[in-house]
Amino acid sequence: MLVEVKVPVLAESVVEATLMNWHKKAGDRIKRGDNLIDIETDKVTLEVPAPNDGVLKEIVKGDGATVLSDEIIAFIDTDAAQATKAPLGASAGKTATTKAGGKQTPQLSPSVRKLIATNQLDPTAIPASGKSGRLSKEDVIKYMQDHEPTPPAPKAKSISEAQPAVLTLPRDRPEKRVRMTRLRQRVAERLLAAQHDNAILTTFNEVNMQPVMELRKRYREAFEEAYGVRLGLMSFFAKATVQALKRFPVLNASVDGNDIIYHGYYDLGVAISSPRGLVVPIIRDVDVLSFAEIESKIVEFNDKARDSKLTIEDLTGGTFTITNGGVFGSMLSTPIINPPQSAILGMHKIHQRPVAEDGQVLIRPMMFLALSYDHRIIDGAQAVQFLVAIKEQIEDPARLPLGI
Repeated sequence: MLVEVKVPVLAESVVEATLMNWHKKAGDRIKRGDNLIDIETDKVTLEVPAPNDGVLKEIVKGDGATVLSDEIIAFIDTDAAQATKAPLGASAGKTATTKAGGKQTPQLSPSVRKLIATNQLDPTAIPASGKSGRLSKEDVIKYMQDHEPTPPAPKAKSISEAQPAVLTLPRDRPEKRVRMTRLRQRVAERLLAAQHDNAILTTFNEVNMQPVMELRKRYREAFEEAYGVRLGLMSFFAKATVQALKRFPVLNASVDGNDIIYHGYYDLGVAISSPRGLVVPIIRDVDVLSFAEIESKIVEFNDKARDSKLTIEDLTGGTFTITNGGVFGSMLSTPIINPPQSAILGMHKIHQRPVAEDGQVLIRPMMFLALSYDHRIIDGAQAVQFLVAIKEQIEDPARLPLGI
């Protein structure tokens, strides 16, 4: 019986997806649950498991194909599973073919066959170390290294030939064309749309990180022992952001046509760098979460981003975003808002700098903060005061649990 392999049902906001690399090829035996291929959307990477045991009969859509939700991409023959088991007879169990002269050609995979043809090698002359006499790519490479021809000795030059000459050596100027991933395409589209559709302005301030750093140093070990997670900076900024959003709710709002939607909840997006690019998972209801719960959620999202395990739900929604370019060494930047949100907070690298305090010049760990906002609904005064509110709470972290 032929069983259809289909694209998983995608989220409502995801129109299409891209097939990445097939992990199986036509004719391979597979078991139920085997990952056949990964599918990339503009938000997450999904695995397509085999729905039944059998043989992968046909691949309908190849690597790199664009597919839609619930589209057929392959067929599995469930009746052919037993037929593919090799019998013990000599003809069915052959692993090599015989050439003239009595030598046998070992089994060759497509990549090994291509390597041998490119280098014009005789496969029967290469010792095979694979199972059942299979010739591996490593066998071919080792053989080529062991049999590399010795370069001829330099010819003795006459006196007339020994004169210095100017040689023009060709420069190695390689190029590589790589198709942009669907995630990166989507990020590019959203960034361009954000700059086109929103009146983005950015305001800056600086914050003295000394109080927070002293607090972290004092309670770091106790916090980690109690909750099993490190006390990072992001939880402080997340809590400070929520308090500032409560004072200036328009920064927690979004534009919908001619309407402004004020959100009565605080779902913060946290920008995370992943192997596939920048992703922004959402920490929901930050106002009711503890510091430990926020830090645990960030660790969870980092792990899921690294392993491409983020779900559509993890990346959907959000009323405000925080991004930390400081982890990469950025001293100052102008972040771009994440539509339909109306503002984004940018954190940066902490630098030891001289500052004036009570008439004295002291060295303090300072961080520049940047707030980009949509000037269509947010006035400059509101943006500046919002950033000042965050600065005040970070420089006096005792205010955070008090909500003032």
